[in-house]
Amino acid sequence: MKKVVIIGGGISGLSTAYFLTELAREEGEALDITIVDKKDSPGGNIITVREGGFLIEGGPDCFLSEKPWAMALCKRLGMEDSLLATTTARGKTYVLSKGKLHLLPEGVILMVPTKMVPLLFSSLLTMWGKIRMGLEMFVPKRKSTEDETLGSFVRRRLGKEALDKIAGPLVAGVHGGDPETMSIKSSFPKFVEMEENYGSLIKGMIAKMKLMKGSARQGQAKKSAKPVTMFMTIKNGLGDIVDTLLGKIKETKIIKATTVDNLTKDTDGYTLKLSNDETLKADAVVISTPAYATSAIVKSMDGSLSEKLDTIPYVSTATVSIGFKRADIAHPMDGFGFVIPKSEGRKIMATSWVSKKWAGRAPEDCVLIRCFVGGAFDQDLVELNDDEIKAMVLSELKSIMGIDAEPVICKIFRWRRAMPQYTVGHEGRVAEIAELTDKHEGLYITGSAFRGIGISDNVREAEAVAERVLERL
Repeated sequence: MKKVVIIGGGISGLSTAYFLTELAREEGEALDITIVDKKDSPGGNIITVREGGFLIEGGPDCFLSEKPWAMALCKRLGMEDSLLATTTARGKTYVLSKGKLHLLPEGVILMVPTKMVPLLFSSLLTMWGKIRMGLEMFVPKRKSTEDETLGSFVRRRLGKEALDKIAGPLVAGVHGGDPETMSIKSSFPKFVEMEENYGSLIKGMIAKMKLMKGSARQGQAKKSAKPVTMFMTIKNGLGDIVDTLLGKIKETKIIKATTVDNLTKDTDGYTLKLSNDETLKADAVVISTPAYATSAIVKSMDGSLSEKLDTIPYVSTATVSIGFKRADIAHPMDGFGFVIPKSEGRKIMATSWVSKKWAGRAPEDCVLIRCFVGGAFDQDLVELNDDEIKAMVLSELKSIMGIDAEPVICKIFRWRRAMPQYTVGHEGRVAEIAELTDKHEGLYITGSAFRGIGISDNVREAEAVAERVLERL
């Protein structure tokens, strides 16, 4: 029986184990699969906490329906009835500017305006900023195919104000990154494709919306049982995906609270020395840890691969979930939340009005708010103690939303060096890493550091890796 060891028990590692199990079963093969995870509980950054009637996500809280792989996995796992759409198809998003919350103009998708009238009457942008965004349709496409920063791309196509007040804060809230270093090719490849194929982001986005509407009509014709919105989650929390995956891979051995100290390539496979003094033999090894951790694991075996892996930077973030009595909140919270431009000098990057966005996240008489701290510009804030972070976030919420009440619950989750940054040249680095990895038969590297940070991206890559492992065993 062939032995496969998966290093890392996050969504990438668990999904890989699941797909390997299913594919092997379909082909009538038997595999001996072991997962080695440094944490006490598998799941990686997916942590769901249920307390006092609140449902709190410590890490990611949703996945994009546009990227179908997470939803497909849920359906395959028999979790279709657990899929949960947002309370409205497209909730309002606000942007803090000069100390006040301004509605992101209707029709602005990510950072691209698709409706000119709402943009014209927006209080967020100056008149020149609005005109400059509208002129995007007349900006010639870039001739060079070289990578560029997100900041350069947005300024070139939509103008500086669009970068400062829309693209920058939206990106910081999702990626925790700096637009002046982020790769447009690797972080937002679809925008590059739109410019190339349509010569304009606006034209490309409008064309894409027409296609989506056509698909939606077809979906309605098929009478789809579950509503689907841009952001999707699980009714009882994303932790249910982890629990369901674990239930599907019961034959997989999971070694918890353990790291791999050394990986050695042998003539007939690999030897792994673990921190618990155990030694494992494997015909194939899949590493799904952060790039810097993977770098340390392979260092003694391949210095060049280790060095290249270590060039992928990471930033630290924290999520702060705070619940209040509804009666204590005067703010209408009429939307999904708000983002904050760096120029505002605030201590939080973004805020999600969780109980407005998702059903069942707070008791009927309460609201749940989640704030994001840290990222590329303020990583030091993650290291404040709990009391300091709580006081800092409450101060910001009081200033921005007028909240002056004692919370009924506060949960802080720190994610140190957990957010990979796709900086300029990322595509080339990933290609080099893949080339170096391929020199080691039976070694596979996956995870959020390479081709997408979201749950769906990780699931897609996990299935691809599982297929390659089984093909080559």
